[in-house]
Amino acid sequence: MLIGEYIHTIDDKNRVSMPFKFRKELGKKIIITPGIGQCLFIFTIKEWNKVSKKLGSAETELSFLKKDKRDFNRYMFGRAAEVEVDAIGRILIPEFLKERIKLSGKAAIIGVEDRVEIWNDKVWEKYNADIEKRADELAEKLGDEKA
Repeated sequence: MLIGEYIHTIDDKNRVSMPFKFRKELGKKIIITPGIGQCLFIFTIKEWNKVSKKLGSAETELSFLKKDKRDFNRYMFGRAAEVEVDAIGRILIPEFLKERIKLSGKAAIIGVEDRVEIWNDKVWEKYNADIEKRADELAEKLGDEKA
């Protein structure tokens, strides 16, 4: 399970070091893609295959027949990149993904169970502060959902 919050510096070559605790679980190759909101998602190859299968499946097995599915798949798959983790645990963030979340200087690297999220550290601080204010309300809503 990927958990925790880390702040790491991005070097001048767009590389960021993955937290040591994440490296073993992530493996040598990962998929980095636009996330939901103002972040990037990182998946292991195994987890990406699960996500791909779910996004591609439909009753007809033809995901391109439904506009919403087609649009979302273009968003997720079209901007995804396979990235290698180097010998010292760094990944290269593609420029187009770095620009998408205005990443520079420092990145917040967040473990979210089955994936890692990369955030602009300032955007993460604000987002996290907003969520903390609503934690009780969110817990209540989630507690009311039927299993």
